[in-house]
Amino acid sequence: MKSMKPRQSSDAELIEVNREFYDTLWSDARLISPESFNTWPLVCSLVARSRRLLEVAPGLRPRLPLEGTLFVDMSVPAVTKLRNHAANAVVGLVSSLPLPDDAFDLVCAFDILEHVDDDEGALSELSRVAAPGATLLLSVPLHPSHWTAFDDFVGHRRRYPPEQLLEKLAGHGFSVQQSAVYGMQPRSSRLLDLGMWCLEHRRDKAMWWYNHVFMPVGVRLQKKLSLVAGMADTEGVDELLLVCRTEGAFQTATPNRAPTPAVNAMAVAPQKVTRVTDASMGAPPA
Repeated sequence: MKSMKPRQSSDAELIEVNREFYDTLWSDARLISPESFNTWPLVCSLVARSRRLLEVAPGLRPRLPLEGTLFVDMSVPAVTKLRNHAANAVVGLVSSLPLPDDAFDLVCAFDILEHVDDDEGALSELSRVAAPGATLLLSVPLHPSHWTAFDDFVGHRRRYPPEQLLEKLAGHGFSVQQSAVYGMQPRSSRLLDLGMWCLEHRRDKAMWWYNHVFMPVGVRLQKKLSLVAGMADTEGVDELLLVCRTEGAFQTATPNRAPTPAVNAMAVAPQKVTRVTDASMGAPPA
């Protein structure tokens, strides 16, 4: 697929594109455990010194442990299935997290910033709920010149120039501690073109093949995550994982200590999943 420019769409349209695509995807998907991903060794090292965990927009591919993490996702099918696996999950948007300030020591937000119209607002929310000295795990696609129809198809708003990404993070109090080349997107443009055609014209079969064949194979073929200090060399890199730190002093976790009551109370939700509307979450109605 040749490079092109992002398609212009309103925030409400972007929300609906993402909801339609991912609700369909997660409705027929099985949860893949965090231990299956190449991020697990890194996650374990961070969880060992964190006691309040948040993951935003995990879908059914969570990276943080199911036990002891609060998950927030806009997709009702994803939240329902996370709860079926005994995870603590609520429906919400990254642009307006229904959570208190300074509440989490480890925040995870993979493949989400590129999906929202107001990424500054999303970063502001992630910064707001992160405690002083907390860690943010983030992944984003790079280089606007790498834009393809696939980005439009899956509801991306942008790809990030590396320098702009660093500036945005710094503007919200995040400093990059480590980074690594990341992502499971096939390098073959023909394979991506075929996948998009199937999703447009044979969606049910395409979703079955993605969830039952391509995703499991992709998980098995993951390369070991190779972290470097600071910002990695991004030339030719399609997606990057970043380990960021917020400003302030970090409080080391006490073993076997439960989350603070205030955060735990916020995390508990009714067993029945109720859709939170865009308007109630602070976003324009679709």
